[in-house]
Amino acid sequence: EVDFWIIPIIQGFVQIEELVVNYNESSDDDKSSPETPPQESTCVDDVHPTFLVALLSRRSRHRAGMRYKRRGVDKNGNVANYVETEQLIHVHNHTLSYIQTRGSVPVFWSQVGYRYNPRPRLDKSENETVACFRAHFEEQLKTYKKQVIINLVDQTGREKIIGDAYLKQVLLYNNANLTYVSFDFHEHW
Repeated sequence: EVDFWIIPIIQGFVQIEELVVNYNESSDDDKSSPETPPQESTCVDDVHPTFLVALLSRRSRHRAGMRYKRRGVDKNGNVANYVETEQLIHVHNHTLSYIQTRGSVPVFWSQVGYRYNPRPRLDKSENETVACFRAHFEEQLKTYKKQVIINLVDQTGREKIIGDAYLKQVLLYNNANLTYVSFDFHEHW
């Protein structure tokens, strides 16, 4: 009887834009040539020359918190600061969707202190982490079917301990629907 008073809300971001793409516009090189005759700009489809693009980010209510204060996974497999971002493109009565998720590394870890970039530490053993890691990815695979994990932690610096623990859990889980990629953007910075 109280459903009337409950308002469903999300913590996140929504933006919807209408875009026009001019396929026949010449390149910058062609424009600068004096021999190039001026062309009328037209779209391939004059009936519906627009795309509708939407970006929606939804933050999980589980394990939300301040950076450096909320990290890792909990006993139910929820990771800290988990966000699902969906990009929708609608064109010619077709809608395309691409979903990306992000969250804290799903092992038990933390960072103590308030100084900038405190040193991470593992809070539980590899064996204590297995069931929670499994719970996290079973939920992910149930929802999204396949996952490509991109590990962005520093592979050689102070975050190495977290990256190594993550890889070890992926190897122990050994699921064909998970693809693991380690990309150290610190190396490419």
